[in-house]
Amino acid sequence: MFVNRLSELALLNSLYRSGKAGLFVLSGRQRVGKTELLSEFCKDKKSIFFLCELGSEISLRTSLSSAINQVLFGSDRIHAIFYTWEDVFQALGKAAEGERLIVVLDEFSNLVSAHPATVPTLVTMWNQTLHNSNLLLILSGSEIGIMERIVQQLQIGIPGNRINHHFLEPFLFKQARLFYPDYEEQEQVRTFSVYGGVSSYLAIINQHLSLKENILNTILNRGSFLYDEARFILQQELREPRQYFAILQAIATGNMRLNEIKQATGMDGAHVYLDALQKLHLIERIVPVTESQPEKSRRGLYHIKDHYLHFWFRFVLPHRSLLERGAGQLVLEKQILPEIDHFSAIAFEEICQQYFWDMGITGRLPFSPQTIGKWWDNHNKIDLVILGDQMVELVDCKWSNLALGSNDLMDLERKAELVRKDLPEHEIQFGLCSRSGFTRQLVEIAHQRNDVSLFPLPMILKG
Repeated sequence: MFVNRLSELALLNSLYRSGKAGLFVLSGRQRVGKTELLSEFCKDKKSIFFLCELGSEISLRTSLSSAINQVLFGSDRIHAIFYTWEDVFQALGKAAEGERLIVVLDEFSNLVSAHPATVPTLVTMWNQTLHNSNLLLILSGSEIGIMERIVQQLQIGIPGNRINHHFLEPFLFKQARLFYPDYEEQEQVRTFSVYGGVSSYLAIINQHLSLKENILNTILNRGSFLYDEARFILQQELREPRQYFAILQAIATGNMRLNEIKQATGMDGAHVYLDALQKLHLIERIVPVTESQPEKSRRGLYHIKDHYLHFWFRFVLPHRSLLERGAGQLVLEKQILPEIDHFSAIAFEEICQQYFWDMGITGRLPFSPQTIGKWWDNHNKIDLVILGDQMVELVDCKWSNLALGSNDLMDLERKAELVRKDLPEHEIQFGLCSRSGFTRQLVEIAHQRNDVSLFPLPMILKG
């Protein structure tokens, strides 16, 4: 199932229509949808699509030679082999002299691991001949660390800033929910909190079953797709994943400050592992949005970016002993379901943040946001701060089964006085996002004031 990716398709089609030689690097996590995107782009275009499987240099060169010959010359020369990688790239350049040709080397990091000289060879051939061809060469890979090094080699070796590099992020909520449109609104938020935005995870959701049945079937049962996926992700990128497991579990259970992570894991050098996880796009460090020097801030918090990984380290890893004995139903009923709404509150805040970015981009906010983030001190927290040049909107996002009332607005106004010292010149507005609506008194207050906005769940999810 191919969903959205409209901006990425637009970028690729722009490069294609330029008629110039192009080198495009697409990286991103395993199963995020890179192959589906590139397959969709190549439809109805002359292309060579080659998956670089794990294997030796000669086996990969032999298989690629066959794929090239099949497209360029037909079955008569399918068994002809190019004996060097210079010959391979030269053949592709020659084939692209007369007409536009797309060549996709999917999971290119496997080829580089088998034959590291491939990248220097490509750089040499690109500078000598390929830059004058009609070739659009796309290199895709899931091993993020290797792909970053490949991009650096290409950028250094090929002058003129000709390398287009795009990191494919998981789907936002508004795209992810297209995989489960029949779920009611609150259940869609809960589903996003469990499965996140990775396309392959979303594709296994069975809409004819409830969310709890899907969790049981696809995550908690031994042998199910997502039972060991988190382990696979870390082992793919990291040689010694044990320390990373400890850190991710610490974060997932609420230890988000550096000192808390050190205490929970017993690792004084935790910052080294945290830096590595950030480079792999698995976690992020956030600071209060009003911090002037975020990289030096001591108020940083670490979050697991991917909702499935957060769920796995919060609920699966701590109960593996039970799950290995087939007690998925017990873990679901006793550990997950009582906590699922508390757990979903994090995803709801993210969904609200995405909603306000869309509002700002489409001109539906009274000002243009420069950034949207969070604010906190030792005792207080504001879920979202939408910061513009001269205006700021402070927003609380409540995933509660109680309607929000005037007391919630008063609490937000109290916290506004704490933020005001950091933003003395900004006009302050207030927003309240609610899963369960608002009291009549709060609705009347919002009608009477022009600095208070209410955002019920249906409005947020409609976008």
